Amino acid sequence: MSLERFSVRLAAAFALGALGVLAFAPFGQFWLAPLVCLGLFLLVRGAATVRGALLTGWAFGAGFFLLGVSWIYVSLSVFGGMPPWLAGFATVLFCATLALFPALAAAVFKRWQPAGNLRQALAFAALLVLADWLRGWLFTGFPWLAQGYSQAPPSPLAGFAPIVGVYGLGLLVALGGTLLSVWRVGVPVLLVLAAAGFGLRQAAWTEPVGQPVSVALVQGNVPQEMKWRPEHFVRTLLAYRDLVATHPAKLTILPETAFPAFLDQIPADYLAEMKALAQRQGGDIVFGAATGASGQYWNSAATLGTAPMQIYSKSHLVPFGEFIPAGFAWFMAMAHIPMSDFARGPTAQAPFAVAGQRVAPNICYEDAFGEEIIRALPTATLLVNLSNTAWFGKSLAQPQHLQIAQMRALEAGRPMLRATNTGMTAVVAPDGIVQAALPPFTSGVLMAEVRGYQGMTPYARFGNWPAVILVFTLLGIALYPPRRGR
Repeated sequence: MSLERFSVRLAAAFALGALGVLAFAPFGQFWLAPLVCLGLFLLVRGAATVRGALLTGWAFGAGFFLLGVSWIYVSLSVFGGMPPWLAGFATVLFCATLALFPALAAAVFKRWQPAGNLRQALAFAALLVLADWLRGWLFTGFPWLAQGYSQAPPSPLAGFAPIVGVYGLGLLVALGGTLLSVWRVGVPVLLVLAAAGFGLRQAAWTEPVGQPVSVALVQGNVPQEMKWRPEHFVRTLLAYRDLVATHPAKLTILPETAFPAFLDQIPADYLAEMKALAQRQGGDIVFGAATGASGQYWNSAATLGTAPMQIYSKSHLVPFGEFIPAGFAWFMAMAHIPMSDFARGPTAQAPFAVAGQRVAPNICYEDAFGEEIIRALPTATLLVNLSNTAWFGKSLAQPQHLQIAQMRALEAGRPMLRATNTGMTAVVAPDGIVQAALPPFTSGVLMAEVRGYQGMTPYARFGNWPAVILVFTLLGIALYPPRRGR
C-alpha cells in the first residue's frame, strides 16, 4: 500500500472515531454506533499488515477520545491551574493511551484474522468489546464512553441492559455493525435485536415497594474556582441552608463535597440547624463532605436527620484527581488540585437507612462501574449519586455522566437520584428514562415523588460475567479452525 493511501486510511479512521462520539449524549444518535463499528471493521480488514491494522485502530481511538473526553483539558488547565501547554500535552497523552485499546483489538484481529466474512465479523465485534471491558478495569479502569452507553434510552436496545449490562449491549452494537458487512445476515439481525429490545423494554424486572417519598435534589452551582476559598465558605453553607429550608422534603440530597471542609470543621450549630430542618419533615439529609482521621481523609457522604448519622466513603477513586499514582507526585504539584490524595473507603459498605428507604450512595465517578453499584443489591431500594463535575466546565462531561446514570438504573432496576453541583441533577427511573432534570449551571432544587424498588435483574445477579463469557465464546467460534474436507 502506498504511503498516500495509508495516510488516507488513518485520516478516515480518525474522522470515524470522532463521528462515533455523536452516538452518545448529548447528541443521542444511537443508530450511528453500529455503522461506526462497521466502518472501523472494514478499515481494519482492509489493512495490509498487522502494523497497519494497529495504527488504524489507534487513529480511530485517537479521534474518538480526543473529542469524547476533551473535558480533561478543562479540569487540568482552567481549574487545575496547570500551564495550558502542559494540560494540552497531558490530555493528548491520556487520549493516545486510551486509543491503544481499540488499536490492540485491531492488531489481534489482523494477526489471527479468520477466513470468511461471517467469522471475521464475529471475531472483530468480540475483540472490540473485550477491549472496552479491559479498559473498564485495567489500571483502576476508565469505562467512560464504552459502546453500550450509546444505547441508553431511547434506543430500543436498552431493553437488554437489565440482562447483559453495558458490555453486553456493546457486544450487540458491535455485532449489529460488523454483520452488516454480510448484509443478508446483518440487516435481519439488527431488526430482530431492535424488536427484541423493544419487547424487553416492556418487562419489569423489579417492583416498587413501600409508599412514595418526597425528594429534594439540591444543585448549588458553586463556582469551582470559589469552592475551596476560605472567604467563600460561609456563603456556601448559607446558600445550601436556604435551598434546603425553602424546599422541604423527606429525603434531601446535596452534592459531592457540598460542604467544602472536613466534617469535624463544619460549625456544630450549622449541622444542628440542618438536622432540625430534616427532622421537621420526619426525614433525612444526605450531603457530601470530607472526613478524616489519623492523617488520612476520605471523600464521603454523610446523613443528618431523624436517623442516626451514617457515613459512606468513596472506594473507587479517580487517578490524579483523588489519588496520586506512584511516581506522579511531580505532576500533581503542577496541577494544584485541592484534596487530591484521598484514602479509599471499604469495598463493602451498607446502604443508608434514611427516610424509610435503603439508600445506596455512590460518589461521582463511581457510578461508571456497574459491578460495583450492584454490590448494594438486593438491600438497597434507591441509588443516589453525589457529584461535582464543575471541574469540567461547560463540556460533554455532564450529559455523558447522566447517560451513565441511566445505564446504572437499568442494570439495577432501581431509581437513580443525582444531586450535582453544576449538573446534571436528575431523577432517573428504573427503566432508564430521565423523569426530570435541572438545567445545568443553575442554582435550584429538583423536587420529586419517588418510590423505592425491590427485586433483582439478571445483571444484578451475575454482573458482567455473562457478557464476558459470550465474548470469549464468540471468539472461540470465530477463531477455531474449521474442519477441512478430505
